[in-house]
Amino acid sequence: MICSGHGAFIVLLALSCLIVPITYASKLPSRVLDFIHGNTIKNAGCNTNLSGKRWAVLVAGSNGYDNYRHQADVCHAYQILKKGGLKDENIIVFMYDDIAFNDNNPRPGVIINEPNGADVYQGVPKDYTKDHVNVKNFYAVILGNKSALTGGSGKVVNSGPNDHIFIYYTDHGGPGVLAMPNGEYMYAQDLNNVLKKKHAAKSYKSMVFFLEACESGSIFEGLLPNNLNIYATTASNASEDSYAAYCPEDSKAVEEYDTCLGDLYSISWLEDSDKHDLRQETLQKQYEVVQRRTVAGVSDRSSHVMQYGNIEQSNECLFYYMGTNPANDNYTFVENPSSPSTLRAVNQRDANLLHFWHKYHKAPAGSHEKLKAQKELNDEISLRKHVDYSINHIGELLFGNGNSSKVLETVQPSGQPIVDDWNCFKMLVSTYEKYCGSLSKYGTQHMRAIANMCNAGVTMKQMVAASTQTCFKIPPTY
Repeated sequence: MICSGHGAFIVLLALSCLIVPITYASKLPSRVLDFIHGNTIKNAGCNTNLSGKRWAVLVAGSNGYDNYRHQADVCHAYQILKKGGLKDENIIVFMYDDIAFNDNNPRPGVIINEPNGADVYQGVPKDYTKDHVNVKNFYAVILGNKSALTGGSGKVVNSGPNDHIFIYYTDHGGPGVLAMPNGEYMYAQDLNNVLKKKHAAKSYKSMVFFLEACESGSIFEGLLPNNLNIYATTASNASEDSYAAYCPEDSKAVEEYDTCLGDLYSISWLEDSDKHDLRQETLQKQYEVVQRRTVAGVSDRSSHVMQYGNIEQSNECLFYYMGTNPANDNYTFVENPSSPSTLRAVNQRDANLLHFWHKYHKAPAGSHEKLKAQKELNDEISLRKHVDYSINHIGELLFGNGNSSKVLETVQPSGQPIVDDWNCFKMLVSTYEKYCGSLSKYGTQHMRAIANMCNAGVTMKQMVAASTQTCFKIPPTY
């Protein structure tokens, strides 16, 4: 909030009148603002005579109650688009759908995205759920390729050359990869190749991609050209984590959930979109708001929101992709720095630990629930130790004790993708998981180490030898 009390409002109003002569217009309807400002002032209004259709693809790429926040983010995004005027036939939703009626949910059938929040689950179309939330279906939906689908509603982005496409993806990730609850990882090069193929088909006018995941910048860094009419923003740069928000420590209203309700980058753009007339706000303006809220006030628990692709596209209004809620017709964006976040953000990769700890802490002593929660917590800690040890030991076998850390932790120069040979990268990841078990959502942070093995010339034969020597005593059931 900008002010509290009449005195603060009067002072602010007086200052505003000195700085911006037409601040009275902030209380006028959007159509009046459009007439007053025309198209000469940034954020003054968009051409609302939109040709073509709007399409949206919303993806929550995780499952499990400890990942509550990802499905909550996606459901919230759906409500914004629906209020903005998009039709269900043009909104395609991927979500595992195991949260709303989960035994751990204190409000069965309801999903919220903020403390004491409204239900965002009601009405959300379940296009692709359970096993149908996978990479192949996601690519097929983007490309409009119904024949490549396996299960689901069959809805695809059947867009034309004048259409606008919005893609929002929220999940765990790691350098060069995004996770899915089923099947293979989504590799950055493959995703960008799909986007290039969509562009080559001349089946859209412009596209916007919002991405929430750790190291999410690595999905587009050095890979997304600026000539595809695609503008992307990510929750973090190519080498840092992203953060969960509205976690149990924040308020008593969240404690009963034992899990985080949202993600910091995601709630920042979602809550900004909730309250504004999106005919008056550009992608660039929202990027600046989200950037400030995501990086400010959370000490070392923050990330740097990034932009990729056609940056000039950021001058377009959000309206072109999300429509606008008529209830926000009288709201005009006010130029002021967003207040620093006071949320106690939690690293995405540690949110499940927090969930298991809360379940253990709250369960009655000696109860079955406490024993179960303790096992979940111990299993997660054991998995993490195994993954950390095995990657480090493989590195030592390949490069020696003195050089291993230097090689594995190398970060590619800005503007370059994390790996030179993507086929090698996939092959070494597959080899590791064959002999040492799944990297897990936590272990995706080690994807950079495996990419650096490829960059250093490690062969599959060498990786097999190092993996078998490291993990021969570890049953690959993790």
